[in-house]
Parts: sequence; C-alpha cells; structure tokens
Amino acid sequence: MSSRPALSQDAARSASRPGDGPPGNPQGDRGSRQKLLSWLQLPRDVYLLLFYTLGKGFQLTIGTLDINYYAHSLGYQPDFIGLLSALPALGSLISAVPSGMLADRLGYKPVLLASALSMPFFLAMIGLTSAAPLMLLAAFFQGVASAAYWVTNVPLLIEKTSEERRVGVLALNSFVLLGVGSLGNLLGGAIPELVARLLQVSANSVLALRWGVLSASLVSLLFGLPLWWLRSAPPRASHAGTAQVAKAPPPPESAGSSSSATRGRFPLAVFVKLLVPDLIFNMGEGAVIALIQLFFVLRFSLLPGPLGLIFTISGLAGGLFSLTAPLFVHRWRKIKIITTVMYASAPLMLLIGYSPILLVAVLGEYTRSFLRLLIEPVYTAFAMEQVSERYRGRLSGFYSVTWSVGYSLGPTVAGWLQTYVNLSAAFLFAAICLVISASLLLAAFGRRPVSASESR
Repeated sequence: MSSRPALSQDAARSASRPGDGPPGNPQGDRGSRQKLLSWLQLPRDVYLLLFYTLGKGFQLTIGTLDINYYAHSLGYQPDFIGLLSALPALGSLISAVPSGMLADRLGYKPVLLASALSMPFFLAMIGLTSAAPLMLLAAFFQGVASAAYWVTNVPLLIEKTSEERRVGVLALNSFVLLGVGSLGNLLGGAIPELVARLLQVSANSVLALRWGVLSASLVSLLFGLPLWWLRSAPPRASHAGTAQVAKAPPPPESAGSSSSATRGRFPLAVFVKLLVPDLIFNMGEGAVIALIQLFFVLRFSLLPGPLGLIFTISGLAGGLFSLTAPLFVHRWRKIKIITTVMYASAPLMLLIGYSPILLVAVLGEYTRSFLRLLIEPVYTAFAMEQVSERYRGRLSGFYSVTWSVGYSLGPTVAGWLQTYVNLSAAFLFAAICLVISASLLLAAFGRRPVSASESR
C-alpha cells in the first residue's frame, strides 16, 4: 500500500495553509474543528495499539534506566553491561524473520499477544537474579519476545487506518512510544527512591534497583492485557494484499516505463545502498543509547531520581519536536533533512562524551535527542519510498535486521571501549559511525532528482 508519498504531499499542503483560511474566517475555523474531530475518531483497534505502544515506551525507558544501573549495583563492569544491553537486539535479530513468518501464518494478533505476555516474564527474570548467565539468558529472550512487537505493530496500524491518515498515525505512534513513553524515566527513577525510603536503604542499592526492574515487568503486563480485545484479521492478509498488487494491471506509460520494466526485478543495489548506512548508523546509535544512562551515573555520580528526570525531559520534549517533521519535509528534501541531522549529531556526541560539566552534557543530550526523534518518521518514509510497494515488507524486515545487528555490535563495542579505553571513547566511535552513514546516504541518494513523493 503505497501511502507514504501521498501523505507527505498532504502534510505539505496542510502546513502551507494551516487554518484553511485567514484568521477569523468561519470556514477555516470549522474546517480545523472537523479535522480535529476526525483525528479523535480513529478505529478502536488503533487506540488499543497506541495504548500498548505507550506501555511499551514506559517499559523500555524504565528498563533502560534501571537494568544497567541494577547490573552496576551488583558489581558488574561496563564490558559485561554492554553485552547485557546487546543481547536483546541479538535475540530480536534471530527471531525477527521467524516472528514475521509466524504472523503471516497465524495472524498478527496472536503473535503480538504472545509478545505482550512473555515479555514481563523475562523482565522479571532479569530483576530476580544476580547470576550473570541467567541475566544474559533473560536479556536474550527478552529480545526474542520483543521482536514480535516490532514486526506486528506497524503492519497492524497500517492495516487498520485509512490511507490519508496513515503517516499521521505512524508519527503519533512514534510520539507515544518515544515521547510520552519517556515519562517512564520518571517512574524508573522514582520507584528505587521510594523503595529506598520505605526500606531504609540507598537508592542505588541492589534491592531498590531490583524493584525498578520489576516495575518495568509489571507495566509491560498491565498495558498488554487490553490487546485481547483487538479484532483478529485472517492469517496471510498481508500476502493477499501483495498478491492483489502483483495481479493488478500495469500502470499507464505516464507513470514511468522504467518502473514497470523493473517491476519483476529485485532491487538489490537499492537495498544495499539503504541497509549498509543504516547498519552503521545503528551501530553508532546503539553504542550511545544503550549505555548513556550508565555513562551519566559513572561520569557524574547521579542517583536514580535525577537521572530519570533528565531523560524524561529529553524524551518528552524530543517526542513533541518530532511532530514538526511534516513542516520540515514541506521545505526540504527528506535526504537533506536526514543527512543534515546525522552530520549535526556527530559533534553533539563528542560534546556529551567529553564534557566535564553536567549541564553542558545534558544540553548536548537534549539537542541530540530532539534531532534524532525529528528524523525518525522522515527516515522511515524516505526508505520506503525508494522501493516499489512489492518490496516494502521485505525492506522493513531487513531494517529490523540492521537495527538488531547495530544494537548488538554497538553496545558491545561501547562497553569494551568504556572499560579498556575510557568512558568518552564510545561517543567518539558513535560520531564516526554517524558521519560515515550520512556520507554513504548522501553519495547514494543526494543527487537524485526530486520525485513526487519528496516534493516540497
């Protein structure tokens, strides 16, 4: 379903005439109210999926904040913690394609439900053990369970929304996951502080942080239960859709003869040009994102409460900023936005990693987070627009693989660098990865003519 290009144009038109009329125009005001009401009348299943995405955001932020801190409180060094952070991505890498195949056979709902019910178990297992092998095993299977969410959530949202709303709903999903979900940092910081006061222990003690990890498990379970009320679609619905596209009559000559000529050919070169930069990008991001909370603990000796507050503000403000993405797409080409943000993020990585002042490091992290969340929907739309509708599902699966590999290798390399070189070396590695990724994307796509899907 080739919806993203049309939605990009629609967003551009909306941005160019935000009120559908001059200030005080009754028709413009009425049109704005109708648009708002239409956005409040989404299908029930979309609200259920967004609700679970909110819980997923809480689970991710609470877990990221407390699991690494918990391992640190047990006496483990950054090299082990980097491996612990990498194993969920490795589990996701191994299970992403099988999860997608299972979803095609059984339907999206049962696979998503299995993820929602098994995820709390593995999170609780991490929090209830202090043995390294069990922690690593639980982290791996946490990634296996999580993969089912990543391969079913977006297809379900696409399936249950109309074409004209689809990109907007995906942007809203990203905002709920990364923006509103960042409020979980407050819970991740507040729960150990509360337990510490109740039990008269330190907030960075094993017992207090264990309750923080267990709270991530509980949140994941509670937000996953309403998924029982999702309406089931028949299995292989996505295959049926693909079959219909394959059987559709060829487009008229005006649509471009080159596209019909290559319809049956797998676009291997385009896949390579997209996926190699993405792998390098995810290695750089994974080297920092997975361990940045631990970095602030080790560099500035922060307790869970202040640490949670810092990352709550970062995620929430960045999520709000991501909603402005259509305005940027209206003015600039997507590839220009993506590569500019990557180049700008590289020096910010160095600023965070090498600054001896907490305030400067925090401001650098905020700016990096704003820019990263801004390009999230832009990057997704750009990638999908580079291949025909027939190959978008496959490209999405490969992107899951590059994410998993990148977020496995990145934290592992970062943990080794922080243990055997210094804490800041991981940020230098991340900055280099971002520059290489942006340069490869720019070389591959920067000189292409502006297509209708990227029109300003």
